[in-house]
Amino acid sequence: MPRISFFEEGISYSLKNKRPVKQWIKDTIIAEGFELDELTYIFCSDAYLLQINQQYLDHDTYTDIITFDNSTAEKEITGDIFISIDRIRENAAKFNQTVADELHRVIIHGVLHLLGYKDKTPNDNKKMTQKEDEYLGKRGF
Repeated sequence: MPRISFFEEGISYSLKNKRPVKQWIKDTIIAEGFELDELTYIFCSDAYLLQINQQYLDHDTYTDIITFDNSTAEKEITGDIFISIDRIRENAAKFNQTVADELHRVIIHGVLHLLGYKDKTPNDNKKMTQKEDEYLGKRGF
C-alpha cells in the first residue's frame, strides 16, 4: 500500500497540513506518470544533514535536502528525503518566503529528483525550478 511518512530526527518539528501535503505529493507523482510505493521524509538539523552529506556523498557542505532513491521498479517511487529545518528557515528569510512555502518547495524538489529531474547544470536547474513552480501552484492549501 502506498505510503508517505514524516519523521523528526534530533529536532522537534511538526509539519502542518499533513493530509493535504501527502495528497499533493501523490498527485504530483501521478501527474508525472509514476506510482507511489513508499516515501519517507526526515526533518532534521543542519548538523545531522551535514553528517549524512559527509558520510554518504563525500560533501562537506550544508544543504537543505538530500534525496535517496530506493526504487527497485521502473516508474515506481520509493525513497528517503532528509530535509534540514535549520536551512529551510534560513533560506526562507534569505529568499523572502514563508517557512511553509520554502519547505513545500524543498519537499517537492525531492520528489522531482525521484521522478528523474536533475539540477546540476544551469539548464537542468531552470527546468527543475519551473517544475517546482508548476507543482507549488497546484497545492490547493
